Amino acid sequence: MATAPYGVRLLVGAAVTAIEETRKLPQTILMYPMTIASQVAHLVMKMQQDIADLVNRGDEALDQLFPPKDEQPDWATFDEDLGDNEPAGSSIDGERLTEGRFALFTGGEPDTADSEPAAGGTTVDGVPDIVTELDYESLTLAQLRARMPSLRVPDLEALLDYEGATKSRAPFQTLLANRITRATAK
Repeated sequence: MATAPYGVRLLVGAAVTAIEETRKLPQTILMYPMTIASQVAHLVMKMQQDIADLVNRGDEALDQLFPPKDEQPDWATFDEDLGDNEPAGSSIDGERLTEGRFALFTGGEPDTADSEPAAGGTTVDGVPDIVTELDYESLTLAQLRARMPSLRVPDLEALLDYEGATKSRAPFQTLLANRITRATAK
């Protein structure tokens, strides 16, 4: 078969392409909004990645120029920092700290079960009334948090003493101590 001249082949190819694209035009017009939205989303994500990459490179350069200092505050101690013979939660001098956020948790021995509760009434077995009244043993942390606004400071102190004498759960003790601190600061 003889081939047509280059110019004729070019014109026929352009005409066939124009006809095919004209037939696809209704479908293409419907897809344009999604295509544009997709391309914009891609562009935004690419730009965010580029910015994050620049920030990371800047951090690396700044870390080389100004090495980071030890980020652990002097007052913070972790179990890994303690010696073998030093119990977790004890302070340096063995005394309880009475200031700051963690005042009740930084040292000293836990209260024993035969110590007097802070609140008034106790049951026959030495359990404060508030413990049995709230069914404290079965409360979750969220349930205790929900009941706390209705409790008086002596009740909170009794619960804190009871928690320290029994299970000594740190989240419960922290919650109770923080509430006592806020209530007495008013």
